[in-house]
Amino acid sequence: MMKTNNAWARTALEWARIVAGLMVFSLGVHLTIYAHIGLAPWDCLGMGLSLQTPLNYGQAMTCMALVILAVDLMLGEKIGFGTVIDALLTGNFVQMFNDLNPFPENQSVGLGVLIMLAGFVLMALGMMIYMRCAQGCGPRDSLLLGLGRRMKSVPIGAVEILLWAAVLLLGWALGGSVGIGTLISTLGAGAVMQLVYSVFRFEPRAIRQRSIPEILRLLKKQ
Repeated sequence: MMKTNNAWARTALEWARIVAGLMVFSLGVHLTIYAHIGLAPWDCLGMGLSLQTPLNYGQAMTCMALVILAVDLMLGEKIGFGTVIDALLTGNFVQMFNDLNPFPENQSVGLGVLIMLAGFVLMALGMMIYMRCAQGCGPRDSLLLGLGRRMKSVPIGAVEILLWAAVLLLGWALGGSVGIGTLISTLGAGAVMQLVYSVFRFEPRAIRQRSIPEILRLLKKQ
């Protein structure tokens, strides 16, 4: 019984860490939006959807994440509790930060670049916190991996570029903001992430993510 209780306690602590990591990540996303120099592809799509529907940004991102989660399931990707928590909370956390921000809209491109870079750092830190819990990648990361496995002759980086280009084009068509920040996000977010992970000696590919059935089997032991 003690082992079972320990398993439940560890899992609950991991869920709390996932939520904390997603909050840090969402604050980073908020900063990239507040920078007001153009949105990253997925945020551009979410903002475009919010402009064309009664949904706010957070609701649009949550609906989009749930649709992507359904696609991940159809592609046979491993879905963990972290994946589901990510889908349900991230967009709403970003919307919360957007609503709570007391500062006026940024009008400086130079300051916007610095704010966006700070956002990238927080996004990388948030991802590191929740990925260390090994309870699944986010829906969009799972989608990228699923597409990559079905396009084996295409480098994963090229698959990501194609995916982001399609998402950005759709977001722009729906009225999402595109600017220099979009280019910085596309080219710079990964570089900042790699720098942060190097500082903390974190290698996400070394983590074996666990699916929901695996976690449930662990909790049912004893």
